[in-house]
Amino acid sequence: MKVAQVIVKILEDEGITAAFGIPGAAINPIYKYLGQSKKITHYLARHEEGAVHAADGYYRASGKLAIAICTSGPGATNFVTGLYTAEVDSIPLIAITGQNTTDQFGKDAFQCVDIASIVKPVCKESFCITYANQVPSIMRKAFKIAKEGKPGPVLIDLPLDVQQTEIDYQLEVKESLPISKPGPSHQSIIEALNMLSFYKKPVLIMGGGVVLADAVKEFIKFAERLSLPVITTYMAKGAFPYDHALYVGQIGMQEGTPFGNKFFLESDLVLGIGCRFNDRHTGDLEVYTAGRDFIHIDIEAKQIGKIIPTKLGIVADAKRALQSLLDEIDKQEITVDKTERIKKIPIERERMKRKTYFEDLPIKPPRIFYEINRCFDDDTIFLTGCGLNQIWSGQFQNIKKPRHYLPSGGAGTLGFDIPAAIGAKVAKPEKKVVAVIGDGGFMFMVEELAMAAQYNISIIVIIINNGYLSLIRQNQVHAYNYEFGVNLWYKDKLVDFVKIAEGCGAIGEKVEHPEDIKSALNRAIDSNKPYVIDIIVERQTNAAMGPSINKIKENI
Repeated sequence: MKVAQVIVKILEDEGITAAFGIPGAAINPIYKYLGQSKKITHYLARHEEGAVHAADGYYRASGKLAIAICTSGPGATNFVTGLYTAEVDSIPLIAITGQNTTDQFGKDAFQCVDIASIVKPVCKESFCITYANQVPSIMRKAFKIAKEGKPGPVLIDLPLDVQQTEIDYQLEVKESLPISKPGPSHQSIIEALNMLSFYKKPVLIMGGGVVLADAVKEFIKFAERLSLPVITTYMAKGAFPYDHALYVGQIGMQEGTPFGNKFFLESDLVLGIGCRFNDRHTGDLEVYTAGRDFIHIDIEAKQIGKIIPTKLGIVADAKRALQSLLDEIDKQEITVDKTERIKKIPIERERMKRKTYFEDLPIKPPRIFYEINRCFDDDTIFLTGCGLNQIWSGQFQNIKKPRHYLPSGGAGTLGFDIPAAIGAKVAKPEKKVVAVIGDGGFMFMVEELAMAAQYNISIIVIIINNGYLSLIRQNQVHAYNYEFGVNLWYKDKLVDFVKIAEGCGAIGEKVEHPEDIKSALNRAIDSNKPYVIDIIVERQTNAAMGPSINKIKENI
């Protein structure tokens, strides 16, 4: 059996049902058998980066892997940004690239680039397979690597001659490799519970790793058993219900909420589970750490103490750690009486929330989120890439379920939104899927609207259009006292996003008055087609942010 056919058979055996990619001469042998597959559906992207974002969004929405596939040379190098976006957010996927024949290596041959070396810093692992008989074992190993420990993307580069080599492969052999999930020591669990009982003002942080470990139910049960207040990182937004009595909010220098930041600063012990303590979450580290101790549970040993001094570090899978905590609570009949502190959470959370209802013209951006929160149900999946649109979305949107808010967190990738939304909709066709995007970001991967239209993937794209690279403008104006190179409107003209949408086969409409937002959203929902809503907003509205979580400047 040819290696190209073996690869497709292994993909099927590993449960792959969706492939996003663009064929080319160096990958055509695999495409032959991909086209014959009864289990894998292929979606033709319009840019290789878009294919990776789509596979990324597919996993974020479903917890199941997809593949991104393309040819060699510039096709392969176009994968890099998508792989980085997935890697920094711990999203597993398999990326497959074609390659020139092995006899052309090192000869500057046409579209022959060492992609396996190029992507090493932005992948969990990469392989260029030059011996055909190694393909089955490396393919199986790739899936194990992608899913085990801290998840991430794996790239497999396949020379053309290797793809066409005949090897002995038994179809009936199932060789998926087992995935190990480390558990915590019993002593560390007892110590963590003792600390939670001893400190007066503990708080839990739910990180995105809790979602990745499928441990949301255990986390909520743990918080409820000990009546512990909960803060979510941006990557865990929605995994803890926004209206739960124990939910404080988010913290951070950008996506933080006023009450979330205030409550955190009053804490004396922080138990972070599956979180990275990244810079947008912490802001100034001296402010973030002063006066409080930290317990950190993470599946990756090198994350413990990497950024935050940790009094107790526990290397464990989040689900196994939480189950151990719950078991020990039951065994010892532990209770933590913090009721006086937590009973005011819903009241203060509501009192301190930011205003979203404005009647101003031009439209104030928060008004869009007021309407979004009213129009879409709790089963809607939202995606966002980077810019003030992402910050406003993080601050204002109400999300109630895990895997229903899918941002580009660590990379902040412009162009992530549309292709990732396509992947999410393919994974969850029964759900409404909405990309919240800025007018700058819309232009980065706008061509993927054609993929959505070709396969009638009915995503909704909401553009917050202020005619600026507005996050960069805000930084220029407030940090450096100038504005340059950020104005996207020229000669009083706006790019006609409605025509672009229609040119790709989608539906588009422009909204300029706040009272028209709701009806436009409803038309998009009812259309069951790819739909773009271009909402023109006040140009110089800023987002609340600051250098530290105690110095957030409210800008509305």
